[in-house]
Amino acid sequence: MTLYRERLWAPPILYLATALVIPASLLVFLPINIATGIIVAACMEIAVLVLLWVLAPVIEVTETEFRAGRAHLPRTLVGEVGGYTGAEATTQRGPKLDARAWTLFRGYVKGVVKVEVLDDADPTPYWLVSVRNPQKVAAALQS
Repeated sequence: MTLYRERLWAPPILYLATALVIPASLLVFLPINIATGIIVAACMEIAVLVLLWVLAPVIEVTETEFRAGRAHLPRTLVGEVGGYTGAEATTQRGPKLDARAWTLFRGYVKGVVKVEVLDDADPTPYWLVSVRNPQKVAAALQS
């Protein structure tokens, strides 16, 4: 059973910014052939949009594990959990970040959740993951 699920979609402005691929590819391919330039521009724009969609990581808390992108952590190994927003989230991503921590950051997502790893064999002390609702993720992990 899923307790929390979120996909870290890029903001709409980023999808709009990908439209810059169109004039760039037209600039390169129009001198060769007009039809080729238009087809390549359309294909490149579609490819970039698909990549943005496919590569958006999923954050999920189930009864048995915590998933962030392709990584997963069994709930039995989850220790202390903290959710941070604003200046404290920036501090967690910067000055307080342990170099051994496993991270999944998206610059357009301001909140983070810090999940302690209780596995003695794992050199990673904690995970620091970008999420839009850190308190909801923390509550789901602590339930």
